[in-house]
Amino acid sequence: MTEASTTPPRAEKRAYSYERHGYTIEDPYFWLKDQGYPKVDDADVLAYLKAENAYFDAHMKPHAALVETLFQEMKGRVKEDDSSVPLKDGDWLYWWAFKPGAQYRTWYRKPVSGGADQVIFDEVAEAAGKDYFRLGAMQVSPDGRLAATLVDDNGSERFKLKIRDLATGKDIETVSEVGIGSPVWTADSKGVVFTEVNENWRSYRARLHWLGRPVAEDKTLYEETENKGFSVGVSKSQDEGLIFIATGDNTTSEVRFVPASAPEAPPVLIAPRKENRQYSVDAAHGKLWILTNDDHVNFRIAEASTMKPGEWKTVIPGSDRVYLRGIASFRDHLAITERVDGLDQLRLRQYDGKEFHVPFPEASYTASFSGNPEYAPDAYRLSYSSMVTPATVYDFNPKTKRLETLKVQEVPSGYDPTQYATERLTITARDGAKVPVSIVYKKGFEKNGEGKVFLYAYGAYGYAVPPSFGTQRLSLLDRGYAYAIAHIRGGDDLGYQWFLDGKLTKRTNTFNDFVDVAKGLIAAKFTKPGNIAINGGSAGGELMGVVANTDPGLWGAVVADVPFVDVLNTMQDESLPLTPGEWPEWGNPITDKAAFDYIRSYSPYDQVKAQNYPPMLVTGGLNDPRVTYWEPAKWTAKLRELKTDDNVLLMKINMGAGHGGKSGRWERLHEVAESYAFVLTQMGGAE
Repeated sequence: MTEASTTPPRAEKRAYSYERHGYTIEDPYFWLKDQGYPKVDDADVLAYLKAENAYFDAHMKPHAALVETLFQEMKGRVKEDDSSVPLKDGDWLYWWAFKPGAQYRTWYRKPVSGGADQVIFDEVAEAAGKDYFRLGAMQVSPDGRLAATLVDDNGSERFKLKIRDLATGKDIETVSEVGIGSPVWTADSKGVVFTEVNENWRSYRARLHWLGRPVAEDKTLYEETENKGFSVGVSKSQDEGLIFIATGDNTTSEVRFVPASAPEAPPVLIAPRKENRQYSVDAAHGKLWILTNDDHVNFRIAEASTMKPGEWKTVIPGSDRVYLRGIASFRDHLAITERVDGLDQLRLRQYDGKEFHVPFPEASYTASFSGNPEYAPDAYRLSYSSMVTPATVYDFNPKTKRLETLKVQEVPSGYDPTQYATERLTITARDGAKVPVSIVYKKGFEKNGEGKVFLYAYGAYGYAVPPSFGTQRLSLLDRGYAYAIAHIRGGDDLGYQWFLDGKLTKRTNTFNDFVDVAKGLIAAKFTKPGNIAINGGSAGGELMGVVANTDPGLWGAVVADVPFVDVLNTMQDESLPLTPGEWPEWGNPITDKAAFDYIRSYSPYDQVKAQNYPPMLVTGGLNDPRVTYWEPAKWTAKLRELKTDDNVLLMKINMGAGHGGKSGRWERLHEVAESYAFVLTQMGGAE
């Protein structure tokens, strides 16, 4: 251990400022953004990041035994040779499986009529020798002979699109080096429609590639030129007759379609973009089925003719109580995903209007339709879990209305659900909003005001954190912690308005909700100030940064993963991949002084001040295109400069990974073990 690695690194301050809306903003750590990004080769930048990593390693070295203990506990709860339930798609059954010890999956299929297992993609072999590997998508052609695969081997989320001959296992064509999303096949299996990103990592166009033809001859079916904040995506209707080409951002959408049998036909526009109107589409029985928020915040479902796609007739009207979230149009049913009073519901509606809900027994859970590729299945595949119930795969038979259990997540080292309890609380925020909180703990946890709580939240983009099962958190529960999820505004837990009430000029509701949930847990005698560990990633990392600034005395430890903390600067940098598309979520501080002032008022990097901060662990990825590495780096540097305490501050930058951290399943677990070890060493329970 070198002397340098035991001393917290100090980033040099270099004079830099800019002017906006009459302000002069000083940013002495601006230099940590390599101006050659996305290539990062600035020697000073790399030296600082490596110094921080060395300091992280030195600090964690005395806790290596605890990290290993936690890792082995977590690994022991993972079925090493786990596999998925085979899924029928046409003449084939498809599934994946892990070999014991493997970091990655192997994908298989076999004929429904019987026959040998066939390996169609071996992630283990493909990942060999690589620091990072991610199979982003794999779509088998309608004739079953080929697969279109998307692979990212450095974490940059620029995927290589290749065509694989499944009979030989060999890649026969490379279609794109900058693909993204999920490709779709033409009806005759001779072509593939896909999307690409530009130099700013924006998914900007949909292309058609005919197999056997030069890539230079690929045709652009649609390119977004009007709004640089929009992203383009492609999908196929459930009946496989149409290919949809969608463009939009987090608030506005526009969809076109072409026949899967004639993809070069002029794309048909369903309805032109209209600001703050969202819609998504499926097709069955010669009709379009549309989910839209055009006349109700919680969406309605409409139908339209493919000949007059802009004339929408309501099938299910919007509701204040029922939040319609997704539809898929199968032969016999519309499969509707909805949320009622914050709880997932699955509805099957026949085309004559008769309908029913899939029954679930627990008071709090998460459920979804999952893996239903066929147009006319005999049963619908579902996924289910709760805070105490392991992930379960069901088939639901609509004729018998019965759930058939196909698989329950195994916990090889043992798990007894009767030893744990879960609660769903409602805590009143400072403005009167009722915020749900899901909590799980081991029975015997005393609500005496002395307990330790691990509190997690996200709170952005309308993403609701599900009250689902997690084996990793058992390592905390078994050490006396309660684990809580705060369903704060910014997610859509209680409907789409719940999301709207946590964005733009209402963004601070998200942060206030989180703090008020913590105070509510203290009032309910679950815990006390200083006994709450908090964790969030990406936009949830922004949340961590804000509440570390506003209420540092509440937290015993903070883990901020790939945190979006340099909000003001990032939202003014139009060259960054996500910035223009993010303005509907956060506001545009370039043109709008009010947005500039509001973002500046909470932006974690801008609000760091001379005060005591809790112990903090910050993570990032050098190749992360979503939250760029310099956000956690600049924030950490400024915290080191200004904080007035002696509490530990660590930063770990994955030098060969992106937004999701390391890619192998054991490497990911090891990073969770490091985070938990950090919390336990700061707050107790490591014994």
